[in-house]
Amino acid sequence: MSRIAKRFAETRASGRAALVPYVTAGDPAPDVTVALMHDLVAAGADLLELGVPFSDPMADGPVIQLACERSLAHGTSLRDVLAMVAAFRERDRETPVVLMGYLNPVERMGAETFAEAAGAAGVDGVLVVDLPPEESDELTGVLARVGIDPIFLVAPTTSSRRLEHVTAAARGFIYYVSLKGVTGSQTLDPAELGARLSSIRALTELPLGVGFGIRDAQTAAQVARVADAVVVGSAIVRLVEQFPAAPDQFRAAASALVREMRAAMDDARMAEAPAPV
Repeated sequence: MSRIAKRFAETRASGRAALVPYVTAGDPAPDVTVALMHDLVAAGADLLELGVPFSDPMADGPVIQLACERSLAHGTSLRDVLAMVAAFRERDRETPVVLMGYLNPVERMGAETFAEAAGAAGVDGVLVVDLPPEESDELTGVLARVGIDPIFLVAPTTSSRRLEHVTAAARGFIYYVSLKGVTGSQTLDPAELGARLSSIRALTELPLGVGFGIRDAQTAAQVARVADAVVVGSAIVRLVEQFPAAPDQFRAAASALVREMRAAMDDARMAEAPAPV
């Protein structure tokens, strides 16, 4: 059983929704990332999503675009990101780590070289935003050989026919983009979200994680009532801008936000649980 499958089995057994914080590797500086990953786990993260900085992050809003720019200004490369995962694994062998990024850096490294390096570093899942499942056979094939789950996105506009392609190719979990837009934009409708997730569950047994639009603990709690996982990115990354020259304060603020979200999510699930007989 993969680390991702094991973690979702644990959260389901305990009646919790998994909390998946996203941070951009190398932001605000490369030497902060590994310590921040450990902080987030200590604050209640179940999985970690580590963004690979890219110069044209088309799915991301201004907050994560700026994070990519800050990271790239330090020269952070895909190999540097894999080295960060390997350093994280020196202390934490249990928490799943998913890389989220774009196809160009993977193609430059080469799919097979990337997969082997990611597997050796301890990566558990890879989400390539601009790689559709219809064109993913080469990468998913080499990822499968090293035990890494390919994660795919679905959106409110995804048709049932296309959803069948996505669920056939995906492993680990399905990442549902809750909004028609980029990261950090708009607000979500919990009722509409719940109905959409129910229709997706009719087509797959994979866990469903929801991201984009998770702004605060209240929103995280609303999503936790209907989703298997809550993915939060811009709300955490935005804190870098509040402490541009104080990485320790940023780490503390990010940990506090994750801890607050974890508590709100757990309270929401407890409120939904049936009363004991």
